[in-house]
Amino acid sequence: MRKIMVSLAALSLAACATTATTTDAAKPDVFATTPSQAIPVREQQVLFWDQKTRDYRFAHMEDYFAGFDTTPAPKVRVLPAGKPFDAATVAKLDAYLASQNAAGIMVLQDGKVRYEKYGLGFGPDGRWTSFSVAKSFTSSLLGAVLKDGFIGSLSDPVTKYLPALKGTAYDGVTVEQIATMTSGVKWNEDYADPESDVAQMLTVAPVDGESQAVTYARKLTREAPAGSKWVYKTLETNLLGDIVTAATGQSLAAYAKKKIVDPAGFAGGLFWMTDLTGSNIGGCCLSLHLSDYARMGQWVMEGGKPSEPEGWFVKAGSAQVDLGKGFGYGYQWWTYPDNVFGARGIFGQSITIVPEQKLVVAIVSDWPVASSDTYGTPRLKMIDDVRKAAAQ
Repeated sequence: MRKIMVSLAALSLAACATTATTTDAAKPDVFATTPSQAIPVREQQVLFWDQKTRDYRFAHMEDYFAGFDTTPAPKVRVLPAGKPFDAATVAKLDAYLASQNAAGIMVLQDGKVRYEKYGLGFGPDGRWTSFSVAKSFTSSLLGAVLKDGFIGSLSDPVTKYLPALKGTAYDGVTVEQIATMTSGVKWNEDYADPESDVAQMLTVAPVDGESQAVTYARKLTREAPAGSKWVYKTLETNLLGDIVTAATGQSLAAYAKKKIVDPAGFAGGLFWMTDLTGSNIGGCCLSLHLSDYARMGQWVMEGGKPSEPEGWFVKAGSAQVDLGKGFGYGYQWWTYPDNVFGARGIFGQSITIVPEQKLVVAIVSDWPVASSDTYGTPRLKMIDDVRKAAAQ
């Protein structure tokens, strides 16, 4: 495990695009969608929506943004009922659901549902947006391209797959350094600043033959040697998604249908937004049923068969970057004390995986703020309460 100089940042992406894309006739189980209520670009900044707007739109993102949708898995993974938690634990979970403005919580142990409850008018048949939880899906696709032989090694240079980045700050950066966000490229992920990189990257004018992420990346500069500094950058997950797409010749949604949706047994399919060029956004913006976020966690905990290389999630879910006090960052997965790891996104989305207890906790929410210890700390406490109850 490497210890790298750390600059902590926020957790996810805000801006998305509204143009329609073309469907791939060879993949009828993956199809392009056109928003029925497309909104102007100036209204697309999620961070500036009011609470009521977010409460509704987070459950209906495909109505407002273009993307690719998939059919459910041909064989849906059954999540049988497990032993309910004791009354005190249920009361704590119910209180968390209400106080944290959560839309849903599902807890699995041994693949069985020990708790499931909803709020904000959301329910089991709806799909909720993910924000940066999508990053961990893109990481899983990286593992799949390695196993499939579409890329040779994590040590390959980024420019091998994205040649438009030759001569830029990404020259000499490896795929692994993109996966761990240690490129050394200068970046501002301040969601309160409308002029920040994260706010501007999907407003750049589209260029033929490349994603908006690549177009934006070509203007960036370096602040540290590659591999020496960790800075959270949604752009780099977008580039990771572009590498997967370049290597496979498929959209992220199409590849995810084969490598995640079907083997994990998703019940509701997957909606993944696209940028102005029609490319899926690797760092953000997929929507799933709450139960499918839980199925994702269960599938990951079991090793991601048959899509992933042997031991992929052991490495991807381990601290490749040490953030201190037992916390870290792997390959687009956050790591926690006691060998716990997970995916998380702004406004309170998360999948937490506790392998030693065979636990998965999936949460979808609409926090009043994008990211704050005021909400993040109670989530950690709630996970701790679940772990204690599950050990009884």
